[in-house]
Amino acid sequence: MKVILRTDVENLGRLGDMVEVKPGYGRNYLLPQGFAMLATPSNMKVFELEKKKLQARTEALRSAAAGLSAQITQSPVVIAMRVGDNDKLYGSVTSVLIAEALAERGVEVDRRRILLDSPIRALGDYTVRVRLHADVVAELALSVVAEKSHIEEEETQAPENAIEQAVESDTSAAADETE
Repeated sequence: MKVILRTDVENLGRLGDMVEVKPGYGRNYLLPQGFAMLATPSNMKVFELEKKKLQARTEALRSAAAGLSAQITQSPVVIAMRVGDNDKLYGSVTSVLIAEALAERGVEVDRRRILLDSPIRALGDYTVRVRLHADVVAELALSVVAEKSHIEEEETQAPENAIEQAVESDTSAAADETE
């Protein structure tokens, strides 16, 4: 089955390409999604009239993806994870966690666009690729750090509380002396 692509389709072709696909792929995916149209003489004329509009829309998507890429590469993302012995993570950092961390920064990215070869299972700094468009792939700097446990937090807060109490007692003692 010959079709004309109305948009860039990954691993198939670019806008305006005439490609040969299996009938099921064309009938069940490309045609219903609006990614392609049958390559008939009348559709070729229609496509030539539509081509400029489709190219403008594709260019707008590409420029929006480039802007989003700039936002992603600006600053690193830090994900705190629980760790066990030898700094091994309980669980792993997946594309879902990375997408949530990006959403907290105000950047909405579909988790399927985050390209991880395998889940991250150790502390450290990583570079993660994010495919935003067929032509735009952003490089995300990711740092996986150890999460503070409740015991460590209490230990760090205890000295601070002792300092605050000492300062308060000194100020109250000074206030008593002035009266």
